Amino acid sequence: MGQPQDPRGNLVRPYAVTRGRTEPRRDIPIEAILVASQAALQEARFAGHDKYRIAVLCEAKPQSLAELSAFTRQPLGVARVLVADMVADGLLSLHSAAPKKGFTERMDLLERVLSGLRKL
Repeated sequence: MGQPQDPRGNLVRPYAVTRGRTEPRRDIPIEAILVASQAALQEARFAGHDKYRIAVLCEAKPQSLAELSAFTRQPLGVARVLVADMVADGLLSLHSAAPKKGFTERMDLLERVLSGLRKL
C-alpha cells in the first residue's frame, strides 16, 4: 500500500485555502528563499494542513517560493498568500535572492537564471 491520499483530493478551491484572499500581506518574489523559524513546526500544526506542509519543507532545507508552490501543488498565488501569512506570523524568515538596487539588477539576475535553465 502506498502513501495515503489527501482526502480533500482536488476538490478544494484555491480561494478556500486562502480564505478568499487573492493578495498577499506583502510582496514576496518568486525566487525568495524561505527558512522555518524555531517554532514553525509546532505553531504551524495549528495553522492548517497547508501551512504545516510548508513549515516541514522549509525546516528540512531552505526553499524558494517557486519550489514551495511546486512541492505543495498549489498555484503560485495561493502559495504566495500562505507564505506571506507565515512570514508575518514569524513562522518563516524571508531572504531575498534578488539584488535590492533596482529593476536593472533584478532583470540581470533573471536573465542569468534563464540562461542557466537553457543550458540544462
